[in-house]
Amino acid sequence: MKLSLVPRERRFFELFIKQGSLVSESLDELSKGLLEGRSRHPRLRDLEHECDDVTHAIYELVNRTFVTPIDQEDILELAASLDDIVDLAEEVADKLDLYRVSEVTRPAREVGECLAAAGVEIFRAMEELEDSRDLEARRLEVHRLENEGDRINREALAELFSDKEMSASDLIKWKDLYDLLENTMDKCEHVANVLEQIKIKNA
Repeated sequence: MKLSLVPRERRFFELFIKQGSLVSESLDELSKGLLEGRSRHPRLRDLEHECDDVTHAIYELVNRTFVTPIDQEDILELAASLDDIVDLAEEVADKLDLYRVSEVTRPAREVGECLAAAGVEIFRAMEELEDSRDLEARRLEVHRLENEGDRINREALAELFSDKEMSASDLIKWKDLYDLLENTMDKCEHVANVLEQIKIKNA
């Protein structure tokens, strides 16, 4: 059996930092792809597989650790929620390819920029998780970005259903893509809520 020289408690925080970096990179790749009008799906698929591996490592470490630095249920919830973000980012990219989107709408690009900014905040929160020094500021900023994303999405849907020249197939495609982008942002907010729960428990 291979022994790690890194204490198990410290290992949790290192794995969360790695997950946070994968979230940030995935959302940044997605945003850049939306701005460029292409999916960047191959890179996002690789990031999704890498995040799955990190998530699995966290689950295994929980099972091998008698006393965890954070409640076990919070560790598992945080790991799963971070993984969900990367899964959804990859799914958006996959749908862009599947629907053969050649021109990305302005609202989708704007939501992508909100997601990229949220990814940066989540990564920084993971870096600061061990001492919880700025978790509240990170949480509030993710909430602000989620509210901004919601506003953009509502306006985008209103425009979508009022566009008389849009074909039924394009309407269905963009409704699905907007929903996926909103779900991705909602998952970012869920991570912020889990961080709040952790901060309260460890205050």
